Amino acid sequence: MNSWGIAVVLGIVEGLTEFLPVSSTGHLIIAGHLLGFVGDKASSFEVAIQLGAILSVVVLYWHRFVGLVPVGGRSLLDSNSTLLGWSGLWRIAVATSPALLIGYVARHAIKAKLFNPEAVTLALAVGGVAILLVERLRSQRRSSSLDQLTLAQAFGIGLFQVLALWPGTSRAAATIIGGMLLGLDRKGAAEFSFLIAVPVLFAATGYELIKMRDQLAFDDSMALAIGFGVSFIVALIAVKGFVSFLSRGKLTPFAWYRIVVAPIFYWLTRSTGL
Repeated sequence: MNSWGIAVVLGIVEGLTEFLPVSSTGHLIIAGHLLGFVGDKASSFEVAIQLGAILSVVVLYWHRFVGLVPVGGRSLLDSNSTLLGWSGLWRIAVATSPALLIGYVARHAIKAKLFNPEAVTLALAVGGVAILLVERLRSQRRSSSLDQLTLAQAFGIGLFQVLALWPGTSRAAATIIGGMLLGLDRKGAAEFSFLIAVPVLFAATGYELIKMRDQLAFDDSMALAIGFGVSFIVALIAVKGFVSFLSRGKLTPFAWYRIVVAPIFYWLTRSTGL
């Protein structure tokens, strides 16, 4: 398959999995091995096409981002939500800071120690079991909406997001589980997961693009643009569908999917490494 075809496939995989609790990293690794697209260049390319998925969240939740803009001490939008103006900015900041800080400090150790089939397989399986346990616990507790988010809840979710630095855990799974355990309903936990993904993934994407700027040929740039566009469109559909599903369903199917995929991932990657 040529580079443009690979870009389309990886764009679809990225768009489908980035904001679902199934680990986009694990799925991109599997797709890359099946396509024969592996190595440092592949890793940088996969991170870079995340930009398309990030943009889909900005488009879908533009009103949330507009609401974060403080004008004269007030938000551009009038509401009683805690996610508006400076109040909302503080919540986004405390939720994203832990992962950004620890991710930057430990980035080399993470790549050296955790990017291997055993570590990613374990994270996929354990994450699936964790989702099952949280769904059981949540049925016995009251929950609140995203617009009632407290600063303490935001910080707690930020600490859960640090778990996603372990490849295979899934940033979405970690933050949604964290939100549910800290008292948010499923939909609110998922939507806050989308919002705090933007600064974290944007920072990671920018870092990778700077690293690979001297390696990009014209064909690479075109493939990256194709992957970006496909990822954006697919992520739009995936995020809307996921939120609609959460309004009436549980995360249990995603948990069982992770548990089933974990041994398949290990079998596909154990002989070649990541």
